[in-house]
Amino acid sequence: MKFSQMPYERPQFDAVLAQMEGLLAEFKAAKSADDAFAAYKKYDDATKELFSAISIGRIRHTLDTNDKFYDGEKAYFDEMLPKLQPAMKAYTQALLDSPFRAELEKAWGTLLFDNAELQLKTFKPEIVPDLQEENRLSSEYSKLIASAQIEFDGKTLTLAQIRPYSEHPDRAMRKAAVEATGAWFMERAEKFDTLFDELVKVRTRIAEKLGHTHFTQVGYYRMQRNCYDQAQVAKFREGVINHIVPVALRLKNEQKQRIGVDSLKFYDDAFEYPEGNAKPMGTPEDIFAHGKKMYHELSDETAQFIDFMLENELFDVLTRPGKQAGGYCASIPKYKSPFIFANFNGTAGDIDVLTHEAGHAFAGYLAKDIYPSALRYYSMETAEVHSMAMEFFTWPWVEGFFGDATQKYYQQHLGGALTFIPYGVMVDEFQHHMYNNPELTPARRNALWLELEAKYRPWLDLTETPFYGEGRRWQAQGHIFSSPFYYIDYCLAQIMALSFWADAQKDAKSAWEKYRRLVGFAGTKTFVELVQDAGLPTPFEADNVKTVADAAVEWLDGR
Repeated sequence: MKFSQMPYERPQFDAVLAQMEGLLAEFKAAKSADDAFAAYKKYDDATKELFSAISIGRIRHTLDTNDKFYDGEKAYFDEMLPKLQPAMKAYTQALLDSPFRAELEKAWGTLLFDNAELQLKTFKPEIVPDLQEENRLSSEYSKLIASAQIEFDGKTLTLAQIRPYSEHPDRAMRKAAVEATGAWFMERAEKFDTLFDELVKVRTRIAEKLGHTHFTQVGYYRMQRNCYDQAQVAKFREGVINHIVPVALRLKNEQKQRIGVDSLKFYDDAFEYPEGNAKPMGTPEDIFAHGKKMYHELSDETAQFIDFMLENELFDVLTRPGKQAGGYCASIPKYKSPFIFANFNGTAGDIDVLTHEAGHAFAGYLAKDIYPSALRYYSMETAEVHSMAMEFFTWPWVEGFFGDATQKYYQQHLGGALTFIPYGVMVDEFQHHMYNNPELTPARRNALWLELEAKYRPWLDLTETPFYGEGRRWQAQGHIFSSPFYYIDYCLAQIMALSFWADAQKDAKSAWEKYRRLVGFAGTKTFVELVQDAGLPTPFEADNVKTVADAAVEWLDGR
């Protein structure tokens, strides 16, 4: 079904709650394993219906945050979902306590139950008001970001629309654009400080009610960390400092020489080439036409996937006032449909929509018939392997997007992956400090961010631009507000994507077969199990980060 034709009706809380309670009673009353299987199927169908409605409402809210109807629906979900959690957690508990658990595990595997146990660690009925408050604050941040209207270059621009100026060949124009963006944030700096302070407090309060001193472990439970812990993440960060930061520093020194500057200011960071960065050719229609050709040639399954997405209006990529910033891939389970949201801005990032977000969507498309539905959904680092690796598997077709700038794009793309990892790890370490030390003042938070900048991105000169120079760049990173401890998933996944890329340089067919195998398991295995099953080392193994860095250096040396 086309997205525009998908009906939306608000799920009424009282009716949904009554339905959940009835389904719970039926499951508990099961007299045999067959009864339990049949009762769970009804629950699975009901939750698909519920979360499809919520997904449609949320997507339409992000398409136009000024739409009063869907803005009201988003606020309703923020209030409703925490109140519904006790009933859903009760069902999860009943599943774990079922006298037929052995039969259910034999049919579905144990991971669903392991993940259910993690979910139960994130909830008690007394935290419902706190969850509502957390949702409200997170939504307030998103709406504030979406409201940005910046007067620049004779135009009124959103944050997405001004971003291409950071790649402008005129250094003065780049500086002015970064200053204009920074000024918008600085005018609201106190508001951002207050929002984050309140989020830290409410999350700490949630953690304390769940029996923890700090929110960090609760954040790990929420992110379904079922196969690694904080110590392994810290070890991974150390590997990044030792092996990735030196390669990134080399790339940034080369960039500095190319563009002819003595010091790489923040406003130079995105400007790779004096003649301008690689940019896609043609209109959005041209981009999608070549994207369709690309996926038709990559494999039979990707051909079917892209046709399904285009025929059912499952892309919304054009920037416009009121549209939420950023990009994402959502799922509408009732219609077995992924949905891709983005903001085209004329940069190479537009192609990432057809590679990165389409990697997410392709994985969702393949998983659409897996049952139970819970096994369709994988942890976030696995999801990001799907998307980031797809970016590299589409390299053979990028000439159709970039023409004579293709080699430049390769350099930008690989370099961008390598220089992103230190930034992503920095975000992760920042969040560990924030939630392990919830009493930190705004000034100390900013100072800590600057310390981490020097540690992970020593090539950047942050002077001359107050917002960045004062250590406030973190306020523009939405994940820090809305999705604590998510950002490390990008970094773990980027290492795995680069592992696939290194394999593809030697044998593209074999590398694709490994990727397709990993994607096909959806959420039936843990992240570590999926990586090992694909025949690759995990990011936590001693030499893997070094191996990836060495492969990148070899490619860079052979340019």
